[in-house]
Amino acid sequence: MAGPCSARLQGDVAAFTAALRTLVNNPQFSDVMFVVGQEQQKVFAHRCVLACRCQAFRGMLSQAPVGSQDSSSSITPQGPFILGNVQPEVFLAVIEFLYTNSVTLNSHIALEVLTSSVEYGLQDLCKLCVKFIKDTLSVEQVCEALQAAVTYGQVDLQQHCLDFIEGCTAAVVRTQGFRELSDVVLARVLHSDRLAVDELDLVQAVREWAHVSSAVLERPVPEVAALPVRELRLPLLAPSELVTLESYNQQDLLIPVENIAAAWRAHALRRDSGVPSRLCRPRQGTRPRDHHRHLEPHTK
Repeated sequence: MAGPCSARLQGDVAAFTAALRTLVNNPQFSDVMFVVGQEQQKVFAHRCVLACRCQAFRGMLSQAPVGSQDSSSSITPQGPFILGNVQPEVFLAVIEFLYTNSVTLNSHIALEVLTSSVEYGLQDLCKLCVKFIKDTLSVEQVCEALQAAVTYGQVDLQQHCLDFIEGCTAAVVRTQGFRELSDVVLARVLHSDRLAVDELDLVQAVREWAHVSSAVLERPVPEVAALPVRELRLPLLAPSELVTLESYNQQDLLIPVENIAAAWRAHALRRDSGVPSRLCRPRQGTRPRDHHRHLEPHTK
């Protein structure tokens, strides 16, 4: 006689997800409450759902409600938990994912949801955020996305943002996001040979970035700009442009004098000037100048 057979059969996933979505921020039967953002918006949830879906919430909710001897048997609503540093819309997106394994994103909250997904250890939500950000990347948001990608170790998103910046560099360097990059991330951008912008425009963009960073960090311009300035390819500039650069530099000391001197030396000696070869290599968007033909030995 044949033994018993077994199988796991699955019903309508869409209907199941829709049913669970009705529980998102639904006070009925909820047993935990959050007060979220500066707006102090109340968000209702269910401990069993949060705990089984997220280790971070499990730890947060493991303590018994005040006055209760046994959290596992108590149905007293727990909390409220105060989450003042997150937008309600962002937190609700996280809650939606925990309940439905899907998330509703828009360009205003995607990066913050990515941040929350990393903080809560939600790798699948992180992947959904990265995909959305890559699919909707814009000139105005790419630098903020790159900064977040570096901060949270999202290598694939980093490369995608760098590729995007290389394709429209002249527009990107004029954005507020560019001026808010960290020095490390800016230096990484400036290291690229494929930036679609002339070096003179890039120097000016770095100067504007440095003045903003100096004001925000309350540190001198030369100090905040030390790392990115190393990536500026001053030998690509014509002598007349170097003269103008020196004039501006007397006011803010953005560029070390020895860097400018090295650029002049490259002009004078034309080869074997001691300037690193990468700093003599034209970028994709570099406007041709007569002296560039003398820099060719450095690029071979």
